[in-house]
Amino acid sequence: MKSIRLLAVVEATSVTGPAKNLLQFARLAREDDAGPAVEVSIAVFQRPREPDTFLRAAAQMSVPVHPIAEAGRFDRNVIDSLAALGAGLQPDVVQSHAVKSHFLIRKSGMHQRSAWVAFHHGYTWPDLRARVYNQLDRWSLRGAARVVTVSQPFREQLIRRGVPAARIDVVHNAIDSAWGRTRGTQEQAQLRARMAIDPARKVILIVGRLSREKDHLALLRAFSRLADSQHGDTGAGVHLLIVGEGPERARIEAAIRDLGLREAVTLTGQVRSAEPYYGIADVAVLSSLSEGSPNALLEAMAAGVPVVATAVGGIPEIASDRENALLIAPGDSGALYQAIHELLANEILARHLAARARELILTRYNPEARTRRLVEIYRATLESQRRYVS
Repeated sequence: MKSIRLLAVVEATSVTGPAKNLLQFARLAREDDAGPAVEVSIAVFQRPREPDTFLRAAAQMSVPVHPIAEAGRFDRNVIDSLAALGAGLQPDVVQSHAVKSHFLIRKSGMHQRSAWVAFHHGYTWPDLRARVYNQLDRWSLRGAARVVTVSQPFREQLIRRGVPAARIDVVHNAIDSAWGRTRGTQEQAQLRARMAIDPARKVILIVGRLSREKDHLALLRAFSRLADSQHGDTGAGVHLLIVGEGPERARIEAAIRDLGLREAVTLTGQVRSAEPYYGIADVAVLSSLSEGSPNALLEAMAAGVPVVATAVGGIPEIASDRENALLIAPGDSGALYQAIHELLANEILARHLAARARELILTRYNPEARTRRLVEIYRATLESQRRYVS
């Protein structure tokens, strides 16, 4: 069976969730024996002096990457550069990630030469540029042959924005079952020592971009209450580990100072992989106001770390309250405190939830199944487009 040539257009400097899933798919799809192999190449926007973490990660996996030089946020030259790249590579399928790449695919006309599958990961509102692209998405996505999103709430949002329901597929993220299975090793003890976290302290972990929708401030308020009770039944103390980088860092740092938590909170900044940090975590938290199919949730479940998460977006489609996680309402720091405190104080409950979560990952959220689903979407999209053209 003939392989499918796919060009993915993504805005990535580091290996965040969508970028991680893309590289994982690229590795698995070219080896798939059950259907047509997919040969993935990636177009990535690159500005001067930006980190090259994603480029190096793709090179390690032998995934071809085509950097598109970009002078600034609204550099119109990237439209012609992208169109020229598409004309040269002639992909069967062009794939876009997030609102900027959606707009550029349609504006460049690439969707008229290749089947276009757009990946919708939800909307964030960090600055004026993002707000502009978010509004343009109403126009952009109507030109896509298929739209893949990560939760039912996001699917309903897209329908309200005018994307035909028949064109939308919901595909949850996935994670390797071996991910994060290094708890209790000497390397984890060294990690604690390097960050000056006392071995007796319980570690609360949050992994993700430092942006408003992750609501780190609610977690900090909850953690402040937890720290005040650290000599109670939570043990010798608690430490909050915030892994990630983003536009909310200054506000988070200010809140840490105001709450008097500088000795009890560590911000790691951007890291190459969050995997080692799950190895020292006693509880993983997602305090988000909105989510799709969060990789951080799947990572914690695969690593065997009990989870407290807000019941937003696609989280309730994956996790069930008191079955494999504790789910709470968003924006409620009191409920967040109570849930974290309960897991720290009730080791039997924590172990039960972690074990059930691990079982769920093994049976339903493996990368191979996700890869087969996406390949089928690409194959069906190409067949449909060929029938339409003929």
